[in-house]
Amino acid sequence: MTETQLREKVVATAKAWLGCKESDGSHRKIVDVYNSHRPLARGYALKYTDAWCAGFVSAVAIRLGLTDIMPTEVGVGEMIKLYQRLGRWKESDSYIPKPGDVIMYAWGDNGVGDCTGGASHVGIVVSCDGKIITVIEGNKNDAVGYREIAVNGRYIRGFGLPDYAGKATKDEPVTPAPKEPKKEDTITMELRMLKRGMSGNDVRAAMLLMKDKGYYPYAIPATDKLFGPKMEAGVRRMQAEHNLGVDGIIGRNSWTFLLTK
Repeated sequence: MTETQLREKVVATAKAWLGCKESDGSHRKIVDVYNSHRPLARGYALKYTDAWCAGFVSAVAIRLGLTDIMPTEVGVGEMIKLYQRLGRWKESDSYIPKPGDVIMYAWGDNGVGDCTGGASHVGIVVSCDGKIITVIEGNKNDAVGYREIAVNGRYIRGFGLPDYAGKATKDEPVTPAPKEPKKEDTITMELRMLKRGMSGNDVRAAMLLMKDKGYYPYAIPATDKLFGPKMEAGVRRMQAEHNLGVDGIIGRNSWTFLLTK
């Protein structure tokens, strides 16, 4: 199995538990998988009434026989220590993760610089388009569900990086290197200037960053990628409070503010 296939297997195993929840007791099967493993981390058997986000991530590792690269724990802070001992801890909010990486959160993060405080929650990265990270988590509102968070967003504590490459039994298929483009064919991509009426993943990323900074106090549906009147009002307030030039448009100065912690 290649590294990519291993990562896909981890995500697929986590997805198989989507919808398991406390209210109907279906989350107990995840707790039971965790408790079936020996040795139990710190000798502690997870209770059905305990917080089980770390137990969920651990259960995925147990189910796939990957506990040597995905250490098991019921405590998020202790899980960070285990990844640190393996030399597989990434202390960077701006890291762009891969599917199967383990993301840790700190709800006490003030949004200034890389968070180094106590960890509160954990999940498994499903995908990342370079701007938005999609995560699957256990114990999210007492169930297994998805979360979206902006790269370099508030509340990211860091990442555990299981050594899938070292565990892989096959090499990735070799693809021919692309031809070097001619200088005149090279295009430099920049962030778009965003304004009311526009839509796209960059609009959604800006919306999530604004929410992190307190300028978009609304729920963001999974399909919302539209720059609407509420977003424009938030942009204007942000610009006024930080002397960014009030025009309701996310240009260079506003992007710089949003992307700076």
